Amino acid sequence: MAAPMVPGLKLLLFAVLLCLLAGPQVSAVDAGASAASPHVAVELLVPPASLAPGQDFTAGLHFKLQPGWHVYWSNAGDSGEPPQVRWTLPPGITAGELQFPAPKRLPLGPLMDFGYEDEVVFPISMHVGAAPGLGAGGLATLVAQVNWLVCRETCIPGRAMLTVPRPVDARGTAGVDAGAAALVGRFVARLPQPVPADHATFAAGSAGGNKSWTVQLLTGRRERAAQFFPYDQDEVANAAPQHVIPLEGGVQIVLAQDANLQKVPAELHGLIVLGEPPMRAFEVRARPGVLAASGAKDQAGSGLQGLVRGAALAFVGGILLNLMPCVFPVLFLKGLSLLQSSQEERDRMRTHGWVYTLGIVVSFWAVVALLLGLRAAGHQMGWGFQFQSPIFIAVMALFLFFLALSLAGQFEIGLSLTSAGGRLADQGGYAGSFFTGVLAMVVATPCTAPFMGAAIGYALAASAGVSFAVFTALGLGLAGPYLLLAYHPAWTRLLPRPGAWMEVLKQAIAVPIFATVIWLVWLFTQSAGANALLGLLAGFLLLAVAGWMLGRWPGKLAATVAAGLVLALAVGISVAAANTFAVPVQAAAGAGGVGGNAWVAFAPDVVEKYRALGKPVLVDFTASWCLSCQVNERVVLDRADVQQRLRESGVVLVRADWTRHDETIGAALAALGRSGIPAYALYPAGGAEPQLLPEVLTPGIVYAALA
Repeated sequence: MAAPMVPGLKLLLFAVLLCLLAGPQVSAVDAGASAASPHVAVELLVPPASLAPGQDFTAGLHFKLQPGWHVYWSNAGDSGEPPQVRWTLPPGITAGELQFPAPKRLPLGPLMDFGYEDEVVFPISMHVGAAPGLGAGGLATLVAQVNWLVCRETCIPGRAMLTVPRPVDARGTAGVDAGAAALVGRFVARLPQPVPADHATFAAGSAGGNKSWTVQLLTGRRERAAQFFPYDQDEVANAAPQHVIPLEGGVQIVLAQDANLQKVPAELHGLIVLGEPPMRAFEVRARPGVLAASGAKDQAGSGLQGLVRGAALAFVGGILLNLMPCVFPVLFLKGLSLLQSSQEERDRMRTHGWVYTLGIVVSFWAVVALLLGLRAAGHQMGWGFQFQSPIFIAVMALFLFFLALSLAGQFEIGLSLTSAGGRLADQGGYAGSFFTGVLAMVVATPCTAPFMGAAIGYALAASAGVSFAVFTALGLGLAGPYLLLAYHPAWTRLLPRPGAWMEVLKQAIAVPIFATVIWLVWLFTQSAGANALLGLLAGFLLLAVAGWMLGRWPGKLAATVAAGLVLALAVGISVAAANTFAVPVQAAAGAGGVGGNAWVAFAPDVVEKYRALGKPVLVDFTASWCLSCQVNERVVLDRADVQQRLRESGVVLVRADWTRHDETIGAALAALGRSGIPAYALYPAGGAEPQLLPEVLTPGIVYAALA
């Protein structure tokens, strides 16, 4: 985004623009109640056919615009100015200020204006006194001198003198112009409503490295779509994306601060527009305050019901997560651990099961605490966010490569992190179970199992207590199958007796671990580029040297210290390469599936643009690190028959690639009540609510959604 202009420079450029466009292009009209001007027609609407003493009514200033042209809101944004009116009225008749209905965002290059397209009516409150002055013939003539600026790529100032005569009838029997009254009433309904002072708060933070505001509005119900329009200049970066976080009882909107802001204002005065048409608009005066983790004002019963439902979905999703491709390598590790402990006494096996469960649950707690902290700071983070970092991917690849070297027999490190001494060995065994649980949680995060999407979205939009409860249920579900087996050791009798074959199995288990490393290397290349890959490969070489040292001189202090230094060097080189040489590889624009359908890259306004054209839109929220996403795309979405059906249905295909962190994609997921991927949303043409498809796709599911 282009650097913002300082206020003085912006005003100077705008003044120069007006001077250049003035002269022959300025439209001046002296007419009756309406006037035609280049690209706009203006009319003064006065619904009463006659005026009566003591009467109050609402007039309107109606602008009918040619396609692509617009006029401005009270705060025009980065350029422009709103319409103005000066009245010449008979004595005793008064007019209020122009009232501005909810506007829309109007991007213009790097700038953002606020205004109206097609048509708009600015309501005006009028009052007739007890003894209004009369003109010739008993008429009261209302005269409005109107000035405006109508813009597209260029701007044309205009002005008109509009006059409306009305007889004064003390009985008020002349009736009302029904068409004018209906038109004015339609835009009166779009005027912002005030909200109680304690329903709107804001907090300062940072998002994407920039200072930000998080504005919260409590409405008593979940809000999925919202926009903020500032009444004051130089507080909000108008052109920056706005990130919406739905709450159970309202909404939060993350806004970038204006670069010229010097100090935190006493309040943020703005207009918040909620929902799809028909929209609701609220004028807020948000003051600094604590933002609720959930704005819900729900009854205790409904809150408990939501918690139970979210925890149940999370528990079932955790069980199913064991079957997802992300967790397959850990399934092998758990199998090996089970074989090694199958001869232990029953109580010891149960203890290992609980320690393994604790490792999973504590890891989930750490992730949810980090997510909530980042959300409070204004970031849009979701499930699996750590795989958006090339550094995290590099460290994970190095760790799994080193572990696979051990399993393949280069050196002995063991799953239990054994050390000298019997007591220390026991402690190491439990540490190994705990660490295996941590590893299971880490490698599970690139996937979202069925039932998990709604549960995680609910948890991260709720209070901190609810979030921890739901993620605890998710962790228990992931650990459940292993814990159940630990409590039924008789089932292990189905396994062969320990012997030399276990060593062969351990070496065989290294194969899927190395396969996982290959996937991580590919993922690292996708997010950091080929230059950074050279550093990661050098790290692998150093790990092999460290493993050789540990295998050649096992248990020797000098060899252990030297191997530790080589390990640190391997990690340091890989991290430095990810930081220094990373050049993200961008997905090819308009890449098509097998059937040849082009996928449009996601942008904040791309969905609404196609829906406005009468086209349904299917959005695929995906990432290179999401194995479930890749399986769905290869097995279902890229199938020739599915692509053919999509083409026949006229659906626009949009791909939201979350491989690297993107605030706009995070906001779009949050608006759908989701916080992780895969996610698939089918937006019907028009303004209907989107339909969420399951996390695991089949051709039948896609066909049913299209039908």
